[in-house]
This record gives sequence, structure tokens and C-alpha cells, in this order.
Amino acid sequence: MKFSAGEAGRKWPCGVRSRDQWAMVTLGALLISSAAPAEAKIPLPQPRPATAPALDGKQAGPGTAPGPETPPAPSVPLPPSACRLALTDAVAIAPSLPAITGPGACGGDDLVRLEAVVLPDRTRVPVKPAATLRCTMASAIADWVRTDMAPLAEGLGSRVSELDNFDSFECRGRNRVAGAKLSEHGKANALDVRGLRLADGRFIGLTDRAVARDLREKVMDSVCARFTTVLGPGSDGYHENHIHLDLAQRRNGYRICHWELYDSMPAVAPLLPAERPADAPPREVAEGEGKAPVPSPEPAKQSPVTPQAAPPVVQRDAAPEPAKRSPPAISAKRSASSKSTLPASVSAPSSRPAAAKPPKRKRKRNRHNELPPFLRSLFTR
Repeated sequence: MKFSAGEAGRKWPCGVRSRDQWAMVTLGALLISSAAPAEAKIPLPQPRPATAPALDGKQAGPGTAPGPETPPAPSVPLPPSACRLALTDAVAIAPSLPAITGPGACGGDDLVRLEAVVLPDRTRVPVKPAATLRCTMASAIADWVRTDMAPLAEGLGSRVSELDNFDSFECRGRNRVAGAKLSEHGKANALDVRGLRLADGRFIGLTDRAVARDLREKVMDSVCARFTTVLGPGSDGYHENHIHLDLAQRRNGYRICHWELYDSMPAVAPLLPAERPADAPPREVAEGEGKAPVPSPEPAKQSPVTPQAAPPVVQRDAAPEPAKRSPPAISAKRSASSKSTLPASVSAPSSRPAAAKPPKRKRKRNRHNELPPFLRSLFTR
């Protein structure tokens, strides 16, 4: 490859046109490099302050030393709610629980574990098993037992000794149906109650038909006045053996109380209907129904002595007999011929009804007569 200074000026825009100019540029570069200090230092950035927040790996540049990790700020406990301050040991044994978050929308805060309700006389009513509830729901249950159920048990000559808890907090849909709306149980805002046990051993099942109806009605009136949702037998088929209670909030304060009070079943089912009482009015019978057939009278025998007829028997509530039809008139020819054939003892025709005549058959309509005259000859032979 041949190279010259003249061709270099056309190939590169550096503007070099001769060897002398190339030599002068090289000499100037050598002089500048020799004039620079031997120990030149590149300025570095200032060190990161210790109080600065730590950088993520994406934000920190290459070669940057990670700063000291700052400890997380201590979580400040929230002050107790008004419900928590009111739910003291004199009302219920309900220790506080940490807030539950998830899965999904389940959980809540201000939770307690309701272990027992303390009555005004300092006796405890255990909740078996202990229920995980919001403080407001636990306070409503304690007030219901103290104010309504304790006097009810005293009226029965005993006291409440146990509250049967069927279900409390559970993250699930309504009625445990897959894909259903979140139940109030998933928010720790509901309690299912099966009944109350008394100190004398009796158990008041809230859905038991054997329990007196007025007693169950009192319990129903008390819970429907305190809770916004009450579901029992007859509501939806899922609450036939327990009562659902919750404090769900709805528009305009709408409340639901659906609890059917069924009566007790009879010990022995009646097999036959009861007899009709004697003083019952007579039944209305349609004309021609329920009448016994009237027997045909036998021909009277000729006897020299006619016995005295017995007095007629009067039947009560009997329909009057229909009037007998007179036999049709006999023609002269038939009467003349019948004189020789009939015996001497028979002087009148038999009163037996004549046999019913068979119904007349309808003649089939000849459809050929409906045809025009010039077509009838084709079908008639």
C-alpha cells in the first residue's frame, strides 16, 4: 500500500498536507506530556453520609460502597379502642388478639378471644369453645347473656352455666358455598349458637321442637332486638340446627330476622280421621249422590185375611224418595192378547223397569255426495 502526504489530505479531514506538519504536531504533543506533573490525581466524590437512607442495588452505581443499614422503625402499638376499654374483666374474659390480615378480604382488627361472660353476681358463663370475634360483637354477646339470658334462666329455677358456640371466625363464603360472597364469619363479626346449658343439667336447644314454644319465642325476640342478622330454621336450609347472629351494616339500618318456631311433633301419628261428632250438622249431599237403591215391590199374594200394616218407620235426615213413574199405556191389541197368556194371579204389568235400549249408531257421512256430479260416477259403482 502506497501512502503519501498529498493523498492523506484527501482521505482524512485532518488537513495534514506535508511531513513537516506531521512532525510539528508530534513534537507539540511530546512537549505537553513532559510538562504535566508526574503525580496527577483524579478528584473523587465525597463519602456518603451515615444518616443517608440505604440505596437499592439498582440505584447504587458501580463501585459505590453500600452504606450502613438502618434498623426498621419500631411499630408503635395502637391505642385501645373504646370497646376494648369498656370490655373489662367485670364484663367478660376476653383477651386481645393481634389483627388478622388475609387471605383475601378475611380478617379484621380490634379482635378478642371471648372465653367467658361474667354475670353481675361474678359467676362466669364459659363460651365453649372460645370464640374469636371483633370487640363489638363480643361485647354484644356478653350484654345479651348478662341482660336477657340470665333472667330467663332464673325464671326456670336455675342459672346459665355454658354457651354452646357452634362457629365463630372462619375465612369462608356464605354457607360454605364455593364462590359465594364473603360471610360475616370471615370478618370475625358473627357467631353461631346452638343453645344454653343450665346449672341443673338441662340444655335449652334453640332449634329443638321439644323446648316450649314460648321460651324459644322469648329468645328470638331478644336476639332480633340486639343483632342486625338472625337466621334460624326456615331461613335458607343451612340454619336448621343453630342460630346465626351477626352485626352486619346495611343501608338505612336494614335488619334481617328469619327464624321459624316449629311446634313439637305428635308422639303417635293418627292413622284414621277422628269420628264425626253426633251434634255436627248434616252434610250437604248433591242431588242423586249417596242414595241407596229402592228395591222393587213384590206382587201382593191373594189371601183371605189381610194383615194389618205396620206403622211406617220415620228416618231422620233421609232424602225423600223420588216419585215413581207410571207404566206406559198398553195398546188394545197387546192387552187383548195378554189376557190369554198372563196367569190369573197377575192383573197388572210388571213394575220392573224396561231394559235400556242401545244407543243408535250414527251413520257415516257419504263424502261422495259432496263431490260435483261429473265426479260422482268415478267413485260409485
